[in-house]
Amino acid sequence: MEAPQLISRRQALASGLSDKALHRLCRTGQWQRLRAGHYLNSSGSGLGATGRHLLLTLATAESASDAAITSHCSAAVLHGLSTWGIPLDRVHLTRNRINGGRLSRRVVVHSAQVEPDEVTLVDDIRVTTPARTVLDIARSQGFEQSVALGDSALRQGLTTTTELREHLRRARHRPGCRRAALVLDFLDGRSENVGESRSRILLRQAGLPAPQVQARVFSDDEICVGRVDFLFPDLGVIGEFDGKIDHRAAARGPVPAAPVVRAEQQHEARLRSLGWVTVRWGWDDLSAPTRLAERLHTAIRTASGNHRSGYWTPTPEP
Repeated sequence: MEAPQLISRRQALASGLSDKALHRLCRTGQWQRLRAGHYLNSSGSGLGATGRHLLLTLATAESASDAAITSHCSAAVLHGLSTWGIPLDRVHLTRNRINGGRLSRRVVVHSAQVEPDEVTLVDDIRVTTPARTVLDIARSQGFEQSVALGDSALRQGLTTTTELREHLRRARHRPGCRRAALVLDFLDGRSENVGESRSRILLRQAGLPAPQVQARVFSDDEICVGRVDFLFPDLGVIGEFDGKIDHRAAARGPVPAAPVVRAEQQHEARLRSLGWVTVRWGWDDLSAPTRLAERLHTAIRTASGNHRSGYWTPTPEP
């Protein structure tokens, strides 16, 4: 099946379709009208929120003036950043002026100062750079969403901590600057996905010290037992986020043993032989932080009497 294509009214008319035919295609669900003068040649049911927002952004950028810069969540989508938990119902544009922002059903226009080095091109579209995009999101969205997006930017090497600090300095008089500073202090590009970013927040909320992220654990004979998501050296506890865990599915019946499951069990057994206590959690556990915190504190109490052998090494931040 071919991927859905974005088609302008002008292109459709040039191919022989009439406005009446376009209306019929949209009315029957074969095509979808994204915005005035722009259509998707499918129902768009399989696109998902990110894919739909990308097409809507492309359509909006095509008809926007040269002064408009694609920004905020729309820039994040174009850069391939995580947009977990961020509303994608409207395209965001920024104009480099003091006032004149507006909000419509499909588009949000911001008015803000934009420096020349804060704009780049993505597919010939003027877009705020990854660093400026991270700051804009950190000033305007929730802490969890901003951390997930910022971690993904650092992880992909699209920006650096130094660059983000410079952009925070530039934004020091803008609304949300203090909120953005808290986000930047917490970012860690070693987190490999949204689940790990959210897990770090949950661990802090549980009153635990900052863990070593993606540390490597070795036995006394210098054999690497493996890399772990979160390691608490002084507590003797290791935390592992597993995005494949679905307790609801497991509750419906036994899950067949798979090679990956056996490998994880062997991995935990080796860590246990070195005196570490491992706690593993998944997506649904992040929605029940109190229960997960209780499991972690139980593990800490269990590990307090263990003798640990071997050693571990940190993974440098990107």
